[in-house]
Amino acid sequence: MSLSYLAQEVTSEVTGGGFGAIGYGLAAIGPGIGVGIVVGKAIEGIARQPELSGQIRTNMFLGIAFTEALALIGLVAGFIF
Repeated sequence: MSLSYLAQEVTSEVTGGGFGAIGYGLAAIGPGIGVGIVVGKAIEGIARQPELSGQIRTNMFLGIAFTEALALIGLVAGFIF
């Protein structure tokens, strides 16, 4: 095996790994924005009706869990593809 062939193999492996990281980074943008919106709206709801803070907080955590599931799906899709 020549040195240039090995260099090409290493370069292709590094580039492929870099694209996976970029893909996951892009996949994490949506859930990050979604969690910010969910928490912001929950804070607004608690400020407007403090007596419902327990229900709003519970729904907020459910919304965060579902939104973060999208980030995990993006991570798994990066490993599959």
